[in-house]
Amino acid sequence: QVQLVESGGGLVQAGGSLTLSCAASGHAFSLYAMGWFRQAPGKDREFVAAINWSTGNTYYTDSVKGRFTISRDIPKNTVYMQMNSLKPEDTAVYYCAARSSGYAGIPPYSLPGLYDYWGQGTQVTVSS
Repeated sequence: QVQLVESGGGLVQAGGSLTLSCAASGHAFSLYAMGWFRQAPGKDREFVAAINWSTGNTYYTDSVKGRFTISRDIPKNTVYMQMNSLKPEDTAVYYCAARSSGYAGIPPYSLPGLYDYWGQGTQVTVSS
């Protein structure tokens, strides 16, 4: 079992920046991938970014490319997402997700079903 604890959300003006953190913990666990999803009111949960834990390869949805950066700290089992040039449409609850087991083939990083564990979510509000 893996527990995920997010932090770093808040209220920021358009054009501002925030950094989200997600720390994974548990007993004798390993990580294969971690990702960030978000859900705005009245909308479905959508993929934002993901990182392969061993290779460090990163993946982004088009709307955040060039503005958001996902990274990891392996010894701390923590994933970060630096969010710059925030827009009002980035307003959502942001969820951290993790997959602990390997994947045969090309992992569908953007699909929620790839991930086994989820955080409780952290609110990000961008004012115009």
